[in-house]
Amino acid sequence: MSSDSPPVRRLSDWDHDRLERLAGAHGTPLYVLDVDRVKANYRRFSSAFPDAHVMYAAKAHTGRAVLSGLLDADADIECAAAGELRRAIDAGADPNTLQYTAVNPPDGDLDYAVELAAENPGLTITGGAEDTFDRLEDRGYDGRVAIRINPGIGTGHHEKVATGKDAKFGIPYDDVPDLADDLRARFDLVGLHAHMGSGVLRDDLDDHCRAIAKVADLARDVGDSDLEFVDFGGGFGVPYREETEPLDMQAVGEQVREAVGDLDAQVKLEPGRYVVADAELILTEANTIKETPATTVVGVDASLATLIRPAMFDSYHPIRNISAPERDDHPVSIGGPCCTSADVFATDRPVARPERTDLLAIGNAGAYGYELANQFHSQPRPAEVAIEDGDVRVVRRRETMADVVRVEDEAGDEPAE
Repeated sequence: MSSDSPPVRRLSDWDHDRLERLAGAHGTPLYVLDVDRVKANYRRFSSAFPDAHVMYAAKAHTGRAVLSGLLDADADIECAAAGELRRAIDAGADPNTLQYTAVNPPDGDLDYAVELAAENPGLTITGGAEDTFDRLEDRGYDGRVAIRINPGIGTGHHEKVATGKDAKFGIPYDDVPDLADDLRARFDLVGLHAHMGSGVLRDDLDDHCRAIAKVADLARDVGDSDLEFVDFGGGFGVPYREETEPLDMQAVGEQVREAVGDLDAQVKLEPGRYVVADAELILTEANTIKETPATTVVGVDASLATLIRPAMFDSYHPIRNISAPERDDHPVSIGGPCCTSADVFATDRPVARPERTDLLAIGNAGAYGYELANQFHSQPRPAEVAIEDGDVRVVRRRETMADVVRVEDEAGDEPAE
């Protein structure tokens, strides 16, 4: 696929017959990933920023199929945890190209990063607290570092992702110049980093670019000619609601370049959601239809253990009746088998009227979907299949109850003291 692929993929664009075959072969709930779409999204984003170094933020989806596909598309990987470093390397990434953004890193994560950098000096470690740099120095590390800045401006689809104004993330803006001077004497200071938020669309773009401009100004104050890069993070969103228009990435590119202005250092960007969100959906089967005075309840076999974003962020995900999209729409409330009122995917949502055993698709599940899947109610996590170059393969098998209880079985009755 080329960079001129459609800027948004709706549920109606998926091959419904193929989805039904996949559900029949692999059961439900089932994650279905289109790796070709992942690559196309990355290339479209990159084409809007031809002078920038575009990395992929692994936290959005660390599946090996995604990471290896993006490496094939010549993407580099930004990691926010030691586990993501390991998974990127397992997928084929050169450790010298990786960037590790440490947020309150556990000792084991820092130990691993330092050991990795000893053999791969191109690895960059980004710190967002002075303590992090002190802990690196305590481990004998004097290699490549970047400073994570808190610009004081947060953007995105929900307050829980507006990281640019959250004190947890980054060095306070006014403290950065003095810290940069200090770190230059102790490490190889190669960059600055900021991340303003997630899920930015047109309404948030002006604020997002205002934060970008603020970070660029600070880079010039710190001395951008002495820096290798300034990483402005990701945060660019995709439309979850059917009526929302996608970002015009070429126009976004122009607006971002204007916000950055003249900068000697390399501009870096690290999209995550934009690359993977609309490249994956969840297939789920309706098992219960219940008419009540308030609504028609449709029970499905997916749950908040499958996709927690609606419960965690009150997120909207499109839903389509794959079995019978031609039926008249009917307002329904769709929920899973968990014993909590939070286990709801839609409330009074018009959907082609579902019947028991119908196959439904939940769209835009590629970003923070399987990443946040869990075993609540002792539910095994679902399988995931990947479509690439016309072929389909199972990239994660369906868990069993043996997987749910494995860590308990392996612990046995071993004494803890």
